[in-house]
Amino acid sequence: MKKDIIPPVVENVGVAVVKEKNIEGAEEWNVYLINFKTEAIEGVLVTSTGYGELNGEPRKTSTLRHFLDTVGPGEFVKIEPIQEEVFGLSNEFWVSFFLNKVMYDKQYVFLAESISDANCIKIPLINKKGVFIK
Repeated sequence: MKKDIIPPVVENVGVAVVKEKNIEGAEEWNVYLINFKTEAIEGVLVTSTGYGELNGEPRKTSTLRHFLDTVGPGEFVKIEPIQEEVFGLSNEFWVSFFLNKVMYDKQYVFLAESISDANCIKIPLINKKGVFIK
């Protein structure tokens, strides 16, 4: 029965939204997946979407999907840029991956207005300021 299935718990994997300068020197925000594990994660699929209300109207962004073959232990990978215009929405990232032939799945949600300079901390491994969920 469905109630008897206990999904494995995702630990030591995080998503960060980091403010950094691009090659032209302009500031931009980028989303990173961080693997804090001592083992590589494989077959990584990340889907992202934004949803909520802007100016009193319901809004939803397109769903983007990214596939990463392997993210090594202690590594981080840039997933996508994120526009400041969607910071007023909740931004959801579903991360699925395999570790030791077991599939793991976790939802990371940056609530509306939570991605801001005021909430930035120094992100481990990346060593840049951003907003982080582990």
